[in-house]
Parts: sequence; C-alpha cells; structure tokens
Amino acid sequence: MASEEVKQSLKLFIVLSRATKAINEVTYQFIQENNVNPTEFAVLELLYHKGRQPLQKIGNKILLASGSITYVVDKLEKRGYISRILSPSDRRITYAEISPKGSAFMDELFPRHEQQLHELTNGLNVKEKDQAIALLKKLGLSIKDLSY
Repeated sequence: MASEEVKQSLKLFIVLSRATKAINEVTYQFIQENNVNPTEFAVLELLYHKGRQPLQKIGNKILLASGSITYVVDKLEKRGYISRILSPSDRRITYAEISPKGSAFMDELFPRHEQQLHELTNGLNVKEKDQAIALLKKLGLSIKDLSY
C-alpha cells in the first residue's frame, strides 16, 4: 500500500493536470475562434513579443518538434502574418519575423487573451498566484535535476 506521501504526490499530479486541462481547453477554444490554432498562436506570440527569431530556435522556445515548425511557418506566411528573412551573414540561417498584418492581428487578439487568462486565474488572489508561481517553478526545476 502506498504511503500517505506517495498518495499526496499522486493527488498533486491529478489536481495540477486537471487545472492545466481546464485552462487549456478555454484558451484553445478562444484561440481557434480567432482562426489560428494553438501552435500558430504560440509562434505569433513569440515573434510578437521577442522579435525576429531563427527558424531553428522557434521549436525549442515553444516546445514543438523542429519538423513541424516549417509547416506552421508556411501556413502563417501564406496568411501574411509572418515573413522569412535570410541571414545576410550565414546562408544556413533563416529568420521568421512578424509582419505588420501579424502585428495588427496580435495587437487586437493578445490583450483579449491576456484578460481571459486573468479571469481564468482569478480563483487565486495576487499573493496566492505568487505562491503558486514560486512553488511550480521550484517543482519544475527540481524535476530537471532528476535522471530517469
């Protein structure tokens, strides 16, 4: 029989998974209602906030397999939301950059997304949010130290 500590760890996993699922479902629905999928939104959001990025680095920054990035970038480029820019100093590097049309789209969409996330997390007050952030960051960093 599992010890109480082990049971508590399982309960934490379940509660964390359910909370993540609940937030993601509402967020993904909002994103899709605005005619992009979550991966396209993640690429647009990265470029919108961080500026021009090498295609090779985007996958790691949004946790997506590198082979999928080309497909997503192609779709966004066809819609006029981003542009590809060749590196003037290294022909092996191609950058993705948000276009004026993509910026206008995100200027309208991102504040609504941000507000929705605020509303979704309003079950916690500011102090509780700070505690949750600190605890989840501590948990994530501790997992990196484990080797499986």
